[in-house]
Amino acid sequence: MKTHARVVIIGGGAMGVGLLYHLAKEGWKDVVLVEKGELTSGSTWHAAGLIPHFIGSLNMAKLHFYGADLYTKLEEETGQATGWHGCGAIRLAVDQDQVDWFHYVKGVLDQVGAECHLLGPNEIKEVHPLLETDGFLMGAYTTGDGHTDPSGVTHAMAAGAKNSGAEIYLNNRVTDTNLLPSGEWEVVTEKGTIVCEHLVNAAGSFCEQVGMMAGIKVPMVNMVHQYLMTESIPEVAALQQELPVVRDPRSSCYYRQEQSGLIIGPYEMNAKAWGLDGIDWSFDNALLPPDMERLETHLELTAKSIPVFETAGIKKVVSGPITHTPDGNFLLGPAPGLKNYWMCCAASIGITQGPGCGKYLAQWMVHGQTEINVREMDPRRYGDWSCGKYALEKSIDEYEHMYATHYPGEFRDAGRPVRTTQIYDKLKAQGAVFAETFGWERAKWFNKSGDGEKYSFRRNNSFDSVAAECRAVRERVGLMDMTCFAKFEISGNDAENFLKRVSANRIPKREGGVALVHMLTELGGIECEATITRIDENKYYALSAAVAEIHDYDWLVQHILPDENVTVRNVTDEYAVLILAGPRSRDVLSKLTYADLSNDSFPWLSGKTIDVSGIQTLALRVSYAGELGWELHFPMENMSALYDILMEEGSVFGIANFGTYAMNSLRMEKAYKGWGSELTTEITPIEAGLERFVDFSKTFIGRESTLSRKLLGINTKLVYLEVDVDDSDCLGNEPVLDGEQIIGVTTSGAYGHTVGKSLAFAYVQPQYTHSGTEFEIRILGRNCSAIVLKEAAYDPLNLRLRDV
Repeated sequence: MKTHARVVIIGGGAMGVGLLYHLAKEGWKDVVLVEKGELTSGSTWHAAGLIPHFIGSLNMAKLHFYGADLYTKLEEETGQATGWHGCGAIRLAVDQDQVDWFHYVKGVLDQVGAECHLLGPNEIKEVHPLLETDGFLMGAYTTGDGHTDPSGVTHAMAAGAKNSGAEIYLNNRVTDTNLLPSGEWEVVTEKGTIVCEHLVNAAGSFCEQVGMMAGIKVPMVNMVHQYLMTESIPEVAALQQELPVVRDPRSSCYYRQEQSGLIIGPYEMNAKAWGLDGIDWSFDNALLPPDMERLETHLELTAKSIPVFETAGIKKVVSGPITHTPDGNFLLGPAPGLKNYWMCCAASIGITQGPGCGKYLAQWMVHGQTEINVREMDPRRYGDWSCGKYALEKSIDEYEHMYATHYPGEFRDAGRPVRTTQIYDKLKAQGAVFAETFGWERAKWFNKSGDGEKYSFRRNNSFDSVAAECRAVRERVGLMDMTCFAKFEISGNDAENFLKRVSANRIPKREGGVALVHMLTELGGIECEATITRIDENKYYALSAAVAEIHDYDWLVQHILPDENVTVRNVTDEYAVLILAGPRSRDVLSKLTYADLSNDSFPWLSGKTIDVSGIQTLALRVSYAGELGWELHFPMENMSALYDILMEEGSVFGIANFGTYAMNSLRMEKAYKGWGSELTTEITPIEAGLERFVDFSKTFIGRESTLSRKLLGINTKLVYLEVDVDDSDCLGNEPVLDGEQIIGVTTSGAYGHTVGKSLAFAYVQPQYTHSGTEFEIRILGRNCSAIVLKEAAYDPLNLRLRDV
């Protein structure tokens, strides 16, 4: 066994071997995989092997499409049989919401090249003659779906990796991992020690235990999943062509043909977790005791959908652990707080996702970024708050809702609340409907009727209330809790030079100056967006998105050079934030402070520490709503008192609470771009139209790559649009069309209540970016006209922000 390698991967399932294969394909030859048993001996070997395309995330769809495509080619490349069955699949819809969802997903799949047909009940029976279609409105027929032999495809990727120079060590358990002073990782195994530059946790059901060796908390739960294999069924045996896989939300089951019988796999409502106190390391090629009683209700509904199952004999029950995270997505990318420790684990459908995870993590490790937006996969979307009770309750809920409709704006109650502010109960008492953002409870809108949000892909019962919140901000004054902002204090003699180097934009020169900055990868991709305020000569205060708290902290800390005197401190939990916005915001704040709030003394894009009702407050005159306003940052313990006095003193000016739905509408009217939607590592500031935030006169990370895009040209560009819609606005990821040709993709949208227009952002081919250019966007199956706008729909000259 080697004593040194560039990369060590722990775990020999589909995820770990998928990464090994793709690292070798990227040209990294000195890579090894260590597995405590045999390849696939964890949870890979007993998987049902389904390979679906149907998924509502564009980036996940790209990942799934790649995996299915690779599986059709692996046997030819490696000579290893993969057992690929390209039988297609049908996802069934039982209500109009699911029909809307199917139209949305079809738009996603069209963009990645995954063939999808939306079928009526009679057409479904033509494709699957054994299905009883009463009660089903539609079927999404994805012809590229299928199933494969999990062991076969994993061994085929292993053969491909070894052919390219990678090595695999079996029956050799990792017993410890240690970060060395050199920055390398020591991997202690039963058969010796390997020192490596990069360490990857691909340990599947054991990923939490492997993570603990390095002090990493992994928000993952092993769920017990069971599927049944029937005896031979005459009606199945008589078929001339293999049946497509079926996913049935009514029974919460999948069905697929297995020779002359069927496999039935329920995602039951009374789901069970397993191994919460750890799993014995000897659990290899093992199964759990079946528990058929939990499945009875689902199997009865299965017989209603596929009647031949009702009299079928059961040949075998497979019961084994599969990993689940709180949001159902795997963990792919850097481990929080550790350099060159990578996660490639916790996938609930790892056979499907192993190849794509391997491809994109290999890109990330080798090139520093990926060709897709990986934010929804990044392990740093979770903090320590997500482990324990939250991870358990969320993972169970996610398992049980595997085939449920995933609505925009929906945040189910399981595991919540976790992170609340002092005014959570006060906002809730006033009708706040909350979203969960990086564990924080954040008000989406205020429902005075108390009947909750009726989720839909179309405008729902929040629409009128959000309109009223927008009017309050535009005409009077609004107050919003944004304590969830990630907040960092950056200090030291070299803090200014450090920030200049990691930021594309200029750093504020004067004390109290505020600047919006973007931090780029070496290839120019937009990694971070932050608002930076200069507190004094050697101290800065940075704000970024709530979900970026760990991501941005890691980016900052890991880019400090050895000889730089810089300290980055995460102060997110120390400060509360209230946003006061609207034309009467100065009137309200003036009643609580002696500070001069005039334009001359306190201009736009500046910050000061002022006394607000006896509370030392860093007031920043910035506004994502596009109105006169201040962000008020102050000690967390004073939040309830300051909120109360602001509401009390603001009452004479018509102050009102507002939430994130209203803020999204307001920012869309101002054509303000969002990190994670418009701004991702897939594009540089040139494609995003951010050139005015780039100072090419200085040296910064990603400068040369960004400059080359500017000089050599680009193949996509962000545009701001008005869209002609009925009752559904752009959600993001809808296809943009010129006739039947896909020319781009939307990134976000909302109805602008002030301007009375549906607005959206989209990336399109450069020839479509001129003001007044018209094309179409397919929204829920309907082609809607869109026109490129030259400037913001509301206050394009920023007169309201400047208060002039």
